[in-house]
Amino acid sequence: MAQLDATVVNVSLGSLSRDLHASLATIQWVVSGYLLALALVLPLNGWLVDRIGAKAVYLWCFAAFTLSSTLCGLAWSAESLIAFRILQGMSGGLLAPMAQMMVARVAGRQMARVASYVTMPVLLAPLLGPVVAGAILHYASWRWLFLVNLPVGVMAFALAAVLLSDDRNETRPRTLDLTGLALLSPGLFLFLYGSDHAGTPVGRASLAISVVVLVWFCWNASRKGDAALIDLRLLRNKPFAASVLVMFMMNGVSFAGQMLIPIFLTHGCGLSPERSGLLLAPLGLGMMCTYPFIGALTDRFGIRRLAGAGALLAILWTVPLLFLASHGLSVPLLVGSLFLRGAGISAVGVPSMTASYATIAKPKLPMAASASNIVQRLGGPTLTTVCATFLGWRLSAISGPASSLEGFVATFALLSALHAALYLTTLRLPAVLPDPEPEQPG
Repeated sequence: MAQLDATVVNVSLGSLSRDLHASLATIQWVVSGYLLALALVLPLNGWLVDRIGAKAVYLWCFAAFTLSSTLCGLAWSAESLIAFRILQGMSGGLLAPMAQMMVARVAGRQMARVASYVTMPVLLAPLLGPVVAGAILHYASWRWLFLVNLPVGVMAFALAAVLLSDDRNETRPRTLDLTGLALLSPGLFLFLYGSDHAGTPVGRASLAISVVVLVWFCWNASRKGDAALIDLRLLRNKPFAASVLVMFMMNGVSFAGQMLIPIFLTHGCGLSPERSGLLLAPLGLGMMCTYPFIGALTDRFGIRRLAGAGALLAILWTVPLLFLASHGLSVPLLVGSLFLRGAGISAVGVPSMTASYATIAKPKLPMAASASNIVQRLGGPTLTTVCATFLGWRLSAISGPASSLEGFVATFALLSALHAALYLTTLRLPAVLPDPEPEQPG
């Protein structure tokens, strides 16, 4: 539900702008407000789980997400819709790390096999989002984009209440690190906002301030140790640190490609947005077709070999984008490249996630889930901003009728180099699943 809601709204911005009598610049905050609210609450995940338990946090978040979805469907103005979307983002932002953490608790060394199936519904969201949104907008009001969550949310809440195990006996209440929260949440907010507005002076200033604030948070957390909002000593666990770095790079190259390829198809090749979106479908299909086998492949070949092979496959099928930008669009080559690139990227994520959670002691899993998700979410805007800034610089530096395509050739070369960096980070992963660190008494 959370992933689907993050995608369906993009398709409906025109309808929202028209029906709520607001400019597109204002309505854009329906999307931006959701994502920024998500960043604000994400650091609280570990503390909340330690305080009241994973099941309680999950049920509260699911109930709040369903209620705020209903309020979005009942919104009477652009301002009220943005406010309700912020509430929705605050609850939805905790659902992904909560799901990962609860699966890691029970899956243990079978994490790769379990995660390869658990991830499938999440992958369906970006594929189904535009289709679902298009059908709803064709036959009904935009309000049903949100109201459809009500029956699904009620049913899912009931299932979660009955099926999830009670973990209140595993809680270990600790004091909330208010200084860390006051630094990390605004730091993430400013970083995401600045990345999205890097072309403006305000955006660049936000990025600069966010770097200072995040460095300040790291200094504060290193002094507080286990009492910090995020215990940075987790990074001393080499498999966890390596997997977090891999997921940062993987998320970065994935989001950067999803940004660059549609721009190339629309502005470089002159295709319509609808056809460009259709041509991107093989990327998601490649991931979906690969995920069911990732668990078995991880057991057979090990973490490092499978993740490295996936990263190499992604490089090999990103390079053809340079050929397409320099020689013209070939639909069969594009479709095949995107399918195999998606298959390669999918072979990196699950082994890396497995290495990160399987080596962490069970009491530290909530904090590890928060740290992993925060770093992973920073990868997307970081590398997307790098590629977007580079593309803008190349397009402004090159003149002539072929300037646009030459700019895309150079930017796809940069994307290929980032894929190569992803491959190098996979070499730091453990060859096989190591034993988890021992739990500390008390």
